[in-house]
Amino acid sequence: MEYWLFVIAVVFFTFTATVTDLSTRKLPNWLTVPAFLAALVFHTVTGGLVGLGNALGGFAIGFGILLILWLIGGGGGGDVKLMGALGAWLGPVPILIVFTLSAVLALLFTCLAGFRDVFTHGFSYVKKRYLMHGEAQPRRKKSESERLKQRQKKRVFPYALPVGLATWALLAWQIVTKTAGN
Repeated sequence: MEYWLFVIAVVFFTFTATVTDLSTRKLPNWLTVPAFLAALVFHTVTGGLVGLGNALGGFAIGFGILLILWLIGGGGGGDVKLMGALGAWLGPVPILIVFTLSAVLALLFTCLAGFRDVFTHGFSYVKKRYLMHGEAQPRRKKSESERLKQRQKKRVFPYALPVGLATWALLAWQIVTKTAGN
């Protein structure tokens, strides 16, 4: 019973994150912080200190990997919190699997979107939208909101989508192997 509660909670969290990110291009604290806290409570109640340690280890890995990417300009702060909270639910090894699979999916989606844009708008559009770092005009200092809008414009799709798909694939694989073993 506790396994199915775990699955339902993770699917609900990742589904809500995906829908929210697709519609608003943001992952708000009202979603990620309670999910993180719920994971800590769940794993402490079901696994004691070992469960809590596993949740904190998963958080550290998920949050840490995305924090590094965020610091070098990839992804957003909500993506960092998403992977941290999801890591707390999944644990250290599964969050590494989800990260790897989501990175592969993100690369695939980005390539497909780039090819689509080349065929519909031309290469110069793709180069200007995704590859150029500035305008041809003289540089002026941009406000934080202008920089955020420019970064969001360059994003091809919300990262919660490949994270959700990778998580659901992992859970499906776990369910299949769990039921095949019984």
